[in-house]
Amino acid sequence: MLLSGCGDYSAEMSQQNGLIYCAEGSPSSFNPQLDTSGTTVDASSHQLYDRLLDFDTQTGRIIPGLASSWLISSDGLTYTFQLRKNVPFHSTAYFTPSRTFNADDVIFSVDRWRLSHHPYHEISGGNYPYFNSLGLKDVIKSVKRVNGYRIRITLHRPDSSFLANLATDFAIILSAEYAEQLLDQGMPERIDTFPIGTGPFKFISYRKDRFIRFEKHENYWKHPFAPEQLIYDITTSSSLRLAKLLTGECDAIAFPSQSELNLIEQDEKLSLDVKSGLNVGFWAFNTARPPFNNPDVRKALAMAIDKNTLLEAVYFDRAVVAKSILPPSSWAYQEEGKEMSYNPVLARKLLRENGIEEGFGMNIWAMPVERAYNPNARKMAELIQSYLKDVGIDANIVSYEWSTFRQRLKLGLHDSVLIGWTADNGDPDNFYRPLLSCSAILSGTNRAMWCSPEYDKLINDAVRYSDPQERIDLYHKASDLLYEQMPLVPIAHAYRYQAYRKALSGFEINPYGGVRFGEVEMSK
Repeated sequence: MLLSGCGDYSAEMSQQNGLIYCAEGSPSSFNPQLDTSGTTVDASSHQLYDRLLDFDTQTGRIIPGLASSWLISSDGLTYTFQLRKNVPFHSTAYFTPSRTFNADDVIFSVDRWRLSHHPYHEISGGNYPYFNSLGLKDVIKSVKRVNGYRIRITLHRPDSSFLANLATDFAIILSAEYAEQLLDQGMPERIDTFPIGTGPFKFISYRKDRFIRFEKHENYWKHPFAPEQLIYDITTSSSLRLAKLLTGECDAIAFPSQSELNLIEQDEKLSLDVKSGLNVGFWAFNTARPPFNNPDVRKALAMAIDKNTLLEAVYFDRAVVAKSILPPSSWAYQEEGKEMSYNPVLARKLLRENGIEEGFGMNIWAMPVERAYNPNARKMAELIQSYLKDVGIDANIVSYEWSTFRQRLKLGLHDSVLIGWTADNGDPDNFYRPLLSCSAILSGTNRAMWCSPEYDKLINDAVRYSDPQERIDLYHKASDLLYEQMPLVPIAHAYRYQAYRKALSGFEINPYGGVRFGEVEMSK
């Protein structure tokens, strides 16, 4: 199905209960198991799928999802999940299910990413960055079927973050029946591009860099809400997204620019919601490349930049300065943590002492897309470039199309990169492990390419405890080590904004990841 433009969407939406969302980019697939990119998560996780568990977006508490209840053994090693009955999968032009959701779908969905010999493990590249960065395949000992609606997951060792990880955007449940059918047809890769889930919308069509079209899942198990139609109008320009919101061509937009927020607030037809963000924007150094493998060089570069000025110019003071990778809203936040101060004189001295001469050249990779944790990476790169000039460093700014940018970044072709992370749950482990663990290098989420056995031991020990204070003590030691080694410079924890037309109700900011439209209603 081909649509010529947003005007066609608006004409069609006027005839029915439909919603148009102006998204900032194209997803790499429709399976968030394969990618940690926000564009992929937003286009798939909460629209197409459900998880065993979920988060209450108001309290952060773990609540039932496709699992109606669960039990944990006294030794913390065995989790038994009771599954919901009569939960239907999507019925589409390319797949008609013969059964509802059951234990086989959970086993398939988990075993696909954790077992290298699974028939679907290598499909679509065989990389599962979120799970790999956490080392979850090494934590899980077995996933077994007790009966059709009960499964038992056994761990090798206790992990206090395990339930939270099952509620993240990436822990989706796929259809084992659909997977088997595609395997028989010799087209297994279609499971990630022609998706089937149990979520509030079903997939209809997609044109890269143009649009994604969804329809309401008429038999959705959780509630009868959700618009009849959902269109993602892929609009990479922030100013153009705002223009479409103002004219009514879009009902909601992704990542309004910081400079546009006042205009949105002043429009009586628009709403602008804000929440403190569980995120961090940072400048990461490729520690696998000299001279960035030298902690003193990294410290000198960190001292060369003024984070307060970056917040004023890039975030328009709608963020807080980051002392560490953990935001202030985290229960393990270290209020008195060490922070590298702006000191260009000492930075220059330290660079020369470590053999970095005047005119040394390096690159700064800047994301081509807006994110809550960094709304304008290009502008930030230009400011850092000027700061580095003051200490004798000639910095070149590099950027690519988003998917190419991420692919090259994973290959370690960068000297440094401006990027960030948005938490998928409220557990501190969700920052420490994906961003900087040794296993996260291979998964592609450790942008610093930094591996420290001492650091890994601290964060691995932390999840063995259930007592928060014991965990906090270990996380503070990990933060102190990061300060000493400086693999990345935490810059800001940004507020999250959501802009939409007042005709929408039930559209709430999800503090734990992807955008959700399943409970949104539209007034006539």
